[in-house]
Amino acid sequence: MATKSKTEEVPTPAPVKKKAAAKRATRQRGIDPAATSAAIERTAAIVASVAATALTMKDTHRATVPDASDARRSAQPRAADAIEPRPTPSLASSVIEALIVARHGDPFAVLGPHLPGADAGGVTVVRALLPNAISVEVMARDASNASPRSLGTLIRIHDAGLFEGPVGALPGDDDSAPPPYRLRVVWPTADGGTVTQEIDDPYAFGPLLGPLDLHLIAEGRHHQLGQSLGAHVARVQGVAGTRFAVWAPNAQRVSVVGAFNGWDGRRHAMRRRVEAGVWELFIPQLSKGERYQYEIVGADGALLPLKADPVALATDLPPATASVVPDDTSLAWTDDTWMKDRAARHAPDAPLSIYEVHVGSWLRNMNEDAEHGGRSFDWNGLSERLIPYAKAMCFTHLEFLPVMEHPFGGSWGYQPLGLFAPTARFGSPADFARFVDRCHQAGIGVILDWVPAHFPNDAHGLARFDGSALYEHADPREGFHQDWNTLIYNFGRNEVRGFLIASALEWLERYHVDGLRVDAVASMLYRDYSRKAGEWVPNIHGGRENLEAVAFIKELNTVVGERCPGAMMIAEESTAWPGVTAPVSSGGLGFAYKWNMGWMHDTLRYVEYDPIHRGWHHDDMTFGMVYAYSERFVLPISHDEVVHGKGSLLNKMPGDEWQKRANLRAYLSFMWTHPGKKLLFMGCELGEWKEWNHDGSLAWDLLDDPGHRGVQTLVRDLNRLYAEAPALHEKDSDPSGFAWIVGDDRANSVFAFRRVGRDASRAVVVVVNMTPVVRRDYRIGVPHAGTWRERLNSDATVYGGSGIGNQGEVRASDDGAHGLPASVTLTLPPLAVLVLESASADRASSNDNNNISNRG
Repeated sequence: MATKSKTEEVPTPAPVKKKAAAKRATRQRGIDPAATSAAIERTAAIVASVAATALTMKDTHRATVPDASDARRSAQPRAADAIEPRPTPSLASSVIEALIVARHGDPFAVLGPHLPGADAGGVTVVRALLPNAISVEVMARDASNASPRSLGTLIRIHDAGLFEGPVGALPGDDDSAPPPYRLRVVWPTADGGTVTQEIDDPYAFGPLLGPLDLHLIAEGRHHQLGQSLGAHVARVQGVAGTRFAVWAPNAQRVSVVGAFNGWDGRRHAMRRRVEAGVWELFIPQLSKGERYQYEIVGADGALLPLKADPVALATDLPPATASVVPDDTSLAWTDDTWMKDRAARHAPDAPLSIYEVHVGSWLRNMNEDAEHGGRSFDWNGLSERLIPYAKAMCFTHLEFLPVMEHPFGGSWGYQPLGLFAPTARFGSPADFARFVDRCHQAGIGVILDWVPAHFPNDAHGLARFDGSALYEHADPREGFHQDWNTLIYNFGRNEVRGFLIASALEWLERYHVDGLRVDAVASMLYRDYSRKAGEWVPNIHGGRENLEAVAFIKELNTVVGERCPGAMMIAEESTAWPGVTAPVSSGGLGFAYKWNMGWMHDTLRYVEYDPIHRGWHHDDMTFGMVYAYSERFVLPISHDEVVHGKGSLLNKMPGDEWQKRANLRAYLSFMWTHPGKKLLFMGCELGEWKEWNHDGSLAWDLLDDPGHRGVQTLVRDLNRLYAEAPALHEKDSDPSGFAWIVGDDRANSVFAFRRVGRDASRAVVVVVNMTPVVRRDYRIGVPHAGTWRERLNSDATVYGGSGIGNQGEVRASDDGAHGLPASVTLTLPPLAVLVLESASADRASSNDNNNISNRG
């Protein structure tokens, strides 16, 4: 890929006032200048005055009607000693005026080469708009790198920098086509001198996107949108540069702007592809790493704030808002084995234990920016720290709060604007890809939270992108989310559905991500979500269901299923909508799993009660089994439960410090043995006292306390047991895998149940005591007589417990109980869970090291 040499850079224009220079610097950082300088209304009566001035400042063109009184359009002297002759232009004055004020909707019809017969005299004419240039010469472009030959000098036909002139043909050239050429441009420098630059003319290149691309974009079925729209380093007709394409069907004009053209929207106005509403342009010599934005004149003729690229693959570091030309070099992936086998890892009968992580606050480097809580580690640093930690803790997957680019860090990524780009906060896109690859090498999957429900209304983003309600609904009753002050995607528009589906595929295909957890699905499904009567628009049948969103979700999950074998789509859905995880072919939404929000709310409510009152709320712990098999569930203890005044998971528990930790250990043990896949937010395994702070770091120093270290050790052992015992995961979604043994002992707040996998001989019995009272000689039924080993006791001393238990095993007699043929008499530790497994089971992991109730 070509890189731009120092001599090819556009020089700084003649000196400007300090205030204007500061504005230019702001624009170059990608910060919207409209935030500091309001657009000034202009009148046609003073258009003529513009012709007498050199329109050199970068903001010259940013107005609705030209006005010489605009301070941003102050005149700049040209570094020419004499006034050059003015030929009679071949263009109408109205066309010239439209060009110089960046209001021409079809610059390719005027600029660049025009074939014989297109102009008087039948001579090929080249036109170029190069504000502030002193002179322009057309040079033959020779692939052999021979000394270039001059094809003619262009004459300035307007002081704004519009040049025009005939060009000669090269020997042997076909007269039906203009010869390949470059422009040799002389620019003024700040010190009064000049510098010469050779550039290829962007308007000498033909259309970029093919008919199939445009057709698929218009239909919303272009599943590799990130390869067609956005910015991509490319070679066109043998010339290195970057091609740009953006969907803005209602715009009157779209330009690519950046430091490479002084943020001047006159320089690189794009070609409109009417059939798809797409604008495109190839800019020669532009290479990876360049910052850029789109300058758009909207449908009503108003100049919009600079816009970031909706399909940018890389972005500038917030709070800057520019997009970045990406390095399209493909990563050499080393995860072929993982990708082939991952479907089995994600199957309903597989153990799935997810560690939910906010990248910026998992661990911070206190050696950097300690005053502000330290600097968060980037993807390379996390590869060395987070991956080994997750593996040592026996988690099967990492799930990240959204890593798509977002303007406000306090949204935790849930208000993204760059749905195709990893945030620049933690490194480059290549760094993120390498992180995923290293996770797969370590046997750990990667899930991303993904937000297709809504987007923020930041001026540089998708809101009224082309001056119209393009991505959102025009009617705020459909398009404005009152809870989050965000805008709702118009799922009924083909291009919007295609944009979102292509975003999902970008992460699953380009970055080998193993699953997407789709945020706020409930808000998508219902038109009256969080709205009062009269604040929403019914569907075509008069109902509250959002039929367009439902169709989008079904299409999304169908496409992902076809293109990404083994990838998981997980719904955060909090209502009783039927068939969330049922196949689309059966009328369902087609998700692989659904977060069980009801189970989470019920059980957390239960453990917050003082144990003396828990008997009155016994059903909170048992009700989840009434609907446990209506969907394929993930049991989530997520970030939402430890923020906004809810306190930490540990601080939800009643009692003194010891009882709080015992309650936490018992609750986590109940969760890990209950049907359903597991998700735990970072820090819960440490027993943090404070609720999560996204600007801080986890309290890793708590591990100096044996009590907190014991909670962490328990979570590790629960993950290990969950994976090793087939009974705890093989029938997570099968009713035959669970049965209550004791489900009605309200007086003692005791629960007992049996878990069974495909091999019934390897059944597991779980007993839960949710009071601080030791219960001795507690008899329960078991499937058969013989020795039953304590596979786990959450009250073991190694976990910070009291060490009360059954000495590692118990003997079951043939005396039946609770409808089972045998029974055991147990000592139930206080606020604890026992997990028993038959010693007669043929187990690879049956050594005593797995019996941890008598450790320490």
